[in-house]
Parts: sequence; structure tokens; C-alpha cells
Amino acid sequence: MTEQKETSAPVSHQDGERTYDVVVVGGGAAGLSGALTLARSRRSVLVVDAGEPRNAPASHIHNYLGREAAPPAALLADGRAEVRGYGGEFATARVTTAVRRPGGGFRLTLDDGSAVLAARLLLATGLVDGLPPVPGLAERWGREVLHCPYCHGWEVRDQPVGVLATGPLAVHQALLWRQWTEDVTVFAHTAPAFGEEAYEQFAARGIAVVEGEVTGLRVAGDRLTGVVLDGGRVVPRAALVVATHLTARLGGLEGLGLTTAEQEMAGVVVGEHLPTDAWGATAVPGVWAAGNVTALADTVLGAAAAGGRAGAAINGDLMAEDTRRAVAARAVAAR
Repeated sequence: MTEQKETSAPVSHQDGERTYDVVVVGGGAAGLSGALTLARSRRSVLVVDAGEPRNAPASHIHNYLGREAAPPAALLADGRAEVRGYGGEFATARVTTAVRRPGGGFRLTLDDGSAVLAARLLLATGLVDGLPPVPGLAERWGREVLHCPYCHGWEVRDQPVGVLATGPLAVHQALLWRQWTEDVTVFAHTAPAFGEEAYEQFAARGIAVVEGEVTGLRVAGDRLTGVVLDGGRVVPRAALVVATHLTARLGGLEGLGLTTAEQEMAGVVVGEHLPTDAWGATAVPGVWAAGNVTALADTVLGAAAAGGRAGAAINGDLMAEDTRRAVAARAVAAR
């Protein structure tokens, strides 16, 4: 790609703080897509990213048309190069504080001690997966401990899959994963007792139910081989499906006055997200959000699309402000 030299440059102040049209917080698919759209719109853009993508444990991304099975790191590296090619900048850092400036715009303090100013913000910070408190889950997360059949179902097709039941969503999970394998076992674990309808559905689909609490995992040769129950019984499984508690990642951004809301999936509350309108605008003027921070079920492709949509909306908002200022300046000049 030929490097572009036409993007508007950030403005530096005497105190060393630089002002950007937009600061994007989070450098995953949503953040990079938004940054690319804005940089191509000739806006000055800074992406602040700590380098800890949610899908880092996964070996590949899926259902991303044209990039199927690409390593997550490769997609991000390509995205960064594309953003830089249009003049976008990057800071490897965390936001520690973010506040609205009295004269308009925002001031963000980073964990390296520096600060930047922004006319608009795009939050693409993603979410945190809260795993059930079972020893061994975190170590196998994204490998054989899974949550999304559309992300990982094909990779464990026709293998023995377990579903760790921690709430009413377990019934939906088990029936869904049955699409990829005939060998599905539900571990009742800590979930409320299943009703008659659930057992009828399980029986009709050939899904087994194992009572008792799960206390750990059996691993051999760096692969999951079984699920350990209280009492020591081991049920052979090649993968274990869990339901995580999904929480929007908004650390350091409390000063913006954002408010989260409960997110439901299949009629069950699965976490908290940051609400936005269809274009990513939050309830706080000047702040947009895209990706898993607002849409907890978004895949990588969906997050990228949302980031691009939010970037276009931000550019449109800045365009309207540019126009208002130009009209006001012309009126003053005409006096």
C-alpha cells in the first residue's frame, strides 16, 4: 500500500499534549476498522491499545469472509499496517482516566504518564469473560474449553463434547452444540434442576445428563481428555462448553459518565454491555462504542463491521461541527 500523506495531523500544545480528531480506545477488529474508516476520511486518529485481545487464546478466527481460519494476531497486524498506511497512529498503553474538557472534547491520561486530547472518542475495549470457578478452566480457555459453537463447533465436530451447566442457558447450549456432534453430555453441576420439557428434549436428541458437581478437568498430552466429578469419577470428553459472564471492559473510563445495562441472550441475562444506537453513539455526547463492549455476541466480522459503521458516524458528526464553525466564521468575516 502506498503511504498516504493527506490525513489531517494531530495538533501539539505547549504542554506536550496532542489533540486528535478521534482517539480510539481498543485495537481489536472493531477499533482498527473504525480507525481505518476515520483515517481514510482524512481525520487524525490515535489508537490506544494494551495489546490484550479477547481472542488471544484462540488459534484461529472463523466466519470472517475472506479471512477464514486466519490467526488472530495476523489479522490485527494487517489491520494496524493498513491504519498506519493512511496516517493513523498507535500508542501501546492503557487509559487510566478519561474526562470531558470544559471547552469541549476529552482528555485521556495513559498509564505511561502521558495525556492526549480528542474531539471524539470511539470505545472498542471489548469485554471480559468471567469463567465458572472450576479448577483448570482458565488454562484450557479458547482451546478445549469453549463457549461459541459458531467459533469452535467445526473444530470439535463428531467429538465427545460436554456442557457445564451453571444456569438455564445450558439447555439452549446443549441443543445447539448437538448440531456439530451426536455425542453431547450435559453436566448438571450447579444449574437449577432441569424441567420435564428439557429432559424430553435431551432424550429426543440423544443428549446425556450427568448429575453431580464438576471439580476439575483431566488433561493428558496437553489435551483435555475428561471432566472430573465430585467423588473422582472421570467422564471422557474432548471439549467442554461453558457459559461465561460477559462484562464490558470500561476500566479507566469511569470519568465519562457511561452507564452499562444488562444483556440478554436466549432470554437469559448473560452480562452487562454499553448501550448504543444503531450507529454506535452512546448516551454521552461525543462518545461512540463498537464491538463486544456494546454487542456481547458479536463475532470478529460483526465487530469489524460495527467499527466501520461507528467510524463513518463519527466522521459525519465532525463534518457537521466543521460546517457550523465555517458558517460562523464566514458570518463574522462578512460583518
